[in-house]
Amino acid sequence: ETLEVGYLKPNFIKTDSLFFGEIGYIITGFKDLSSCRVGDTIINFKDKEKANELKLAGYKEAIPMVFAGFFCKQETEPKELREGLEKIKLTDAAIFFEPENSPALGPGFRCGFLGLLHLEIIQERLHREYDLELIVTAPSVAYKIKLKSSDKKDLIMIHSSQELPNQNEIEEIFEPWVKSSIISPKEYLGNLMSLITEKRGIYLNTEYFLSDRLILYFEIPLSSLLTDFYDKLKSISSGYGSLNYELIDYKKCEVERLDVLVAEELVDSLSTIVYKDEVY
Repeated sequence: ETLEVGYLKPNFIKTDSLFFGEIGYIITGFKDLSSCRVGDTIINFKDKEKANELKLAGYKEAIPMVFAGFFCKQETEPKELREGLEKIKLTDAAIFFEPENSPALGPGFRCGFLGLLHLEIIQERLHREYDLELIVTAPSVAYKIKLKSSDKKDLIMIHSSQELPNQNEIEEIFEPWVKSSIISPKEYLGNLMSLITEKRGIYLNTEYFLSDRLILYFEIPLSSLLTDFYDKLKSISSGYGSLNYELIDYKKCEVERLDVLVAEELVDSLSTIVYKDEVY
């Protein structure tokens, strides 16, 4: 139900109607933010039978690709953390969060982000706007798992190491891969190639432009970009290298869960998923 419509000039200026192509606001009776998403098409109620014909094409729901746990340093702040995340979600529909409880770190939230930059922005906004000091667990990606007991097409999705089933139940594990490009001065090509190889990347091709710049294309597991890839890229390119990536597919991988014990007590939130040949 439309309670009010109007223009932003930049204040709210009430009007009787909005027409196609105009920019404005609509006040509705929504109680739950998830009822409305970025990219929705708004039509007249009498046209609801023709909704599929009228909707604007091209919008897809944002799918979180990087996951991390957010916990407060102060035990009294989980309520403020929830309120902060809910308010940020009003302007950023791409963020996903659900409650998580750790015996060592206390109550917190498992959060999903579009990428590493998105994670850093949300963390910084919570700190600046809501004065929250956070403990952020090591970021992870979403893995697809085929269980021995399940149907061939039936894959389960896990977002954290705690959800990883026992090894004897798993037939195959698939991890997300991305197609990446690095723009850099050409004198750093050798160092960049070494970094990509070290991080399990597959080189595709190189394009040269201007007189001293290149674009290096490669495919790489998303998990390889999560921890220190960007820092190493900036270091070896003297700060000139810039990175871009997009998800392409899931590929089979050999990984295991690495548990961390503090004073001989297992701390679930500190567990990570690592490659089998890097476990030791």
